[in-house]
Amino acid sequence: MALLPEDSALQHERVAQRAPRPLPLFLDLVRQTAASDPELAREALVGLRAYETAPRVPLATPRPEIARVRGACLRDHGGEGRPAVLIPSLINPPRILDLDEQVSLTAAIAGMKRRALLLDWGAAADRALLTVAGHIEELLLPLLHQIEGPPALVGYCLGSTMAIAAANLSECERVATLAAPWNFSNYPEQSRAALQQMWRHSEPAAQVLGALPMEVLQAAFWSLDPVRTVRKFTEFGRLDPKSDEARRFVTLEDWANQGEPLPYPAAKELIEELFGADRSGSGQWCVGGTAVTDAIRAPTLHLLAAHDRIAPAITAPGGAQTAIPAGHVGMIVGSARMALHEALRRFLESE
Repeated sequence: MALLPEDSALQHERVAQRAPRPLPLFLDLVRQTAASDPELAREALVGLRAYETAPRVPLATPRPEIARVRGACLRDHGGEGRPAVLIPSLINPPRILDLDEQVSLTAAIAGMKRRALLLDWGAAADRALLTVAGHIEELLLPLLHQIEGPPALVGYCLGSTMAIAAANLSECERVATLAAPWNFSNYPEQSRAALQQMWRHSEPAAQVLGALPMEVLQAAFWSLDPVRTVRKFTEFGRLDPKSDEARRFVTLEDWANQGEPLPYPAAKELIEELFGADRSGSGQWCVGGTAVTDAIRAPTLHLLAAHDRIAPAITAPGGAQTAIPAGHVGMIVGSARMALHEALRRFLESE
């Protein structure tokens, strides 16, 4: 995987225009499934072929930048009022928060008396030496300092974990987290052990490459529910390829299978220090020399995905919580997003 510096928006656009690559790790899952359910495996291959050959909708033109630090930037997604900064995970592109005209968290927040600003972490090559904490200290905080007035922070997945840390170190108006992992020791032991095993096998190559490829992380996500991963492609194979449902499936799968690799120092800290030692949940995670906790001064709301396998609700930070009846991605792009939007509206518009 090439790690050549270039504008991330242009890179994302190039990725979107080329045909998807084969998914050898997914094919391994299909082979495993075939041992117990050969018909399911056969239908999954039909669905995979339909996915690979499906037409792609060109990505929207990137929104204008209002602040930049090295390769990272804040993009203006409209709205009027006090700023709300949306912080995506370091894993997968940020466009999940602005998927299309009908499904867009940034658009929803822009309609909540807020100016929606979406953080784009940029190319991995521009942050190759940064840990997770380093991304907060050297990119996120300097970007926040360029905004007039303390912003609201709205994080998603690992971006939520980082938003909490940032709120320990910088003034913010309030913090909303979406599917935030914080108490990593509450993950099922089997999941933590599988991740550590994956890291033992992948770490030497990641160190040489300077990054952990997206494909390896995606395989780790698939391992949480391999049968469901296979079954979703069988279901896709039965859809009308011209339907909105089929189009959105392709868009989501492309998003899930693309993105910048995770810089090696960030991967090492995430897997060894957060997942492995639960530095955040135990109060031992330091960012910029300061131990950060989930007991921040600003008003905070944690929105949990009740059916989340990637960041189970039990791993959420302490404090006010609201459960959304959805999975990790479904809370953002599925029908349950309306409940998420309403909960966010009440929180962001409250005085």
